[in-house]
Amino acid sequence: MKNYEKALPLCECEELHEDIIEKKREAMPDENTLYDLSDFFKILGDSTRAKILFAIDGEPMCVCDIANLLGMTKSAVSHQLKVLRQGDLVTYRKSGKNVYYTLADDHVRDIIEKALEHIKE
Repeated sequence: MKNYEKALPLCECEELHEDIIEKKREAMPDENTLYDLSDFFKILGDSTRAKILFAIDGEPMCVCDIANLLGMTKSAVSHQLKVLRQGDLVTYRKSGKNVYYTLADDHVRDIIEKALEHIKE
C-alpha cells in the first residue's frame, strides 16, 4: 500500500489554536491571487503543454520544429502555445516568417525543475 492510500490520522481535539489561525489568515493570499494561482497550475497540468515547455527550455524553437519533435500538427502546437502565452509562461520573437518560442523567464524553469525534483523523490 502506498503512503497516499493509507487513511490519514484525524485530529480528535476540539481546541482551536486562535493564534495560529489568525497568523495564517493574515498570510493567506486574496481570492483573486488564489484564482490566478489555480489557473497557472491548470495550464501546467496538460502533458502536451509540459512537453512544449521542455522542448523550448534553453533554446528557442519555431512552431514547425516543435511540431516535428512532438509528432504534432503545427495547428495543434500553435493552439497550445497560445494557452502558454496567455498564461505568461512563454514568450516569442519573430525572425522573418519564423516565430521562435522560449520560456518566459527563469521562474518557469525553476517551477518545472522543482516539480520534477518532487516527483522523482
